[in-house]
Amino acid sequence: MELPRRARGDELLRPGELTRVRERLRIRAREHDLSSVIACAFDHRTRMLPFIFADTRMIPAGVRAIGSALADAGFDKTRIVLQQWNRNFRPAQMRLDGGIPDVFMVSSMSLHSEPCMELIRDAHRIDPAHRPLIIAGGPHAVYEPYDLFSADPAHPGSADVVVTGEEFVLLDLIEVVLSMRGRGESMLSAFVRAREARALDAVPGLVYSRGGKNGVPEELVDTGIQRLVGDLDELPHPILGYRLLEPPGRHATLSPRAMPVGEVRKRSPISSLVLTFGCKFACPYCPIPAYNQRQYRVKSGERIADEMFRLNQEYGLRYFFGADDNFFNDKARTLDIVDTLARAEFDGVKLRNRARWYTEVTVHDTLQMKEHLPLIRESGCRALWLGVEDLTTTLIKKGQSADRTTEAFRALRDAGICPMPMMMHHDSQPLYSRGSNYGLLNQIEILRRAGAVSMQVLMLTPAAGSKLLLSTYASGQVFKRVGGKAVRPYMCDGNYVVASGHRRPWRKQLTMLAGYLYFYNPVWLVVALIRHKTPVSRKPAHLQIFGMMGLVVTILRMSGWAMRLKFGRIERHSHPPVSQIPMRGVDGASASHDPSPTPIEGQSPLVRHAVRQREMAAP
Repeated sequence: MELPRRARGDELLRPGELTRVRERLRIRAREHDLSSVIACAFDHRTRMLPFIFADTRMIPAGVRAIGSALADAGFDKTRIVLQQWNRNFRPAQMRLDGGIPDVFMVSSMSLHSEPCMELIRDAHRIDPAHRPLIIAGGPHAVYEPYDLFSADPAHPGSADVVVTGEEFVLLDLIEVVLSMRGRGESMLSAFVRAREARALDAVPGLVYSRGGKNGVPEELVDTGIQRLVGDLDELPHPILGYRLLEPPGRHATLSPRAMPVGEVRKRSPISSLVLTFGCKFACPYCPIPAYNQRQYRVKSGERIADEMFRLNQEYGLRYFFGADDNFFNDKARTLDIVDTLARAEFDGVKLRNRARWYTEVTVHDTLQMKEHLPLIRESGCRALWLGVEDLTTTLIKKGQSADRTTEAFRALRDAGICPMPMMMHHDSQPLYSRGSNYGLLNQIEILRRAGAVSMQVLMLTPAAGSKLLLSTYASGQVFKRVGGKAVRPYMCDGNYVVASGHRRPWRKQLTMLAGYLYFYNPVWLVVALIRHKTPVSRKPAHLQIFGMMGLVVTILRMSGWAMRLKFGRIERHSHPPVSQIPMRGVDGASASHDPSPTPIEGQSPLVRHAVRQREMAAP
């Protein structure tokens, strides 16, 4: 179920290719007064630990990056709308500079796929003669692009095209469509002509529909796996995206102007930045290594320093979260970045006095960097999230034994960096174990004593694009309905127990809540207040307060589901999710994003789809 890899040596774009496509588009932008709206879909039912509060106080890096790319390519008439802030936004009513935008884009995680489809369906309510070209993207599109096309005639409304890649794929798509667009022609009309001429087939990283009736496509065409930009310094500067933000509000329409500069820091005090991509580990529950084509990509320290400085100078932003998969993945590259950040100086002021940054690492790599942790703090780092998962390595082995994790945490605290563990609960782990470290509470206590400042506990849940997905569904562990309530996408966040082979899955739900209660409670708040003497020791008290507030919301949401798990009948899936619409690759080849088993060579997409539907319907 992992994404396939491109041929060796063909995983990356040629150096400078992303820069060149932006330069070409700047020339075309003079001829095309292109306007666009980018919406970030968000399901407010997902607001609970461990991300509550941060989920509305940090602008997502994905939509901001797309906005930056469009602005850098000369398309300044762009607005970014966050459903976190604008939950009543309706695409059918949007007007930008007095007119319906030429392009409507929506980005979504799988958790937020239901609001995403609602936005797409609402955009289809616009008069077809004036409807914008609808483009879908984001993590959900990368792994399950077929989900963004409706197979239900009763609820039609699909994306016109899905981008399964990064900024370059979108810009490449726009360049192809603009090359065929006539004067005064709509982007949708030009797209249709490009599609029928098969001009899109040369753009890896797209899925588009063909044919059909009653709003349901006949088939989906997959142009393959994207090529990745290798040098992240080629990415457009993030400062451009911040200029395009829709102000928060309760209205269904767009504001006349983007958010004022002075409001950005107030609404989003934390800035998400891309620093590195990729991880050398190959955990079966994680789709990240396959997405990155087993590549490790980085920005230079000079570029990162410039981004932090300019965002601080223009917007007053001081706190930066690195959207990394494993920042310590490559020791030499990491040291080059942190050394540059530690020495960086602008206008006679050290950057480390203006910027504080945070990111994700592993226990194994933290120990490899142990002697360099003081330099890392000197560069401005104040907290690191560590994927501990399971101290006994029963779940996964990443060099995170109890002793090694304790050593890493204490080294971080000694250097003045807060360790923030991320744990995964699983079926075989009890709440407490006598005489061992196997129990969840046992492990939380070890981490607390080692200096953990926050705690994240999530249930192991199969993720789209991971190796575990197929086997977890095939073994019947994934729930379909519980007590008559269907498992919805927003519930697949690791907080709800929606996949388990345990005889009493309600206990797994309560075990996670007990773990949070054990870590976030008034007793440890008092202890943290008594102990705080330094800036580092103040963090536990602050996070105890936020944790307890978030825990109240989490308990209210989780309690009802725990009761269903205890008393309701559980119906289980027997097959993983597949496309409800036939998929094929270019020239009839197998579709790269089709989650179905490898098809028989020479079998048409329609025949393959019919066979698959019969197999799934069989008892």
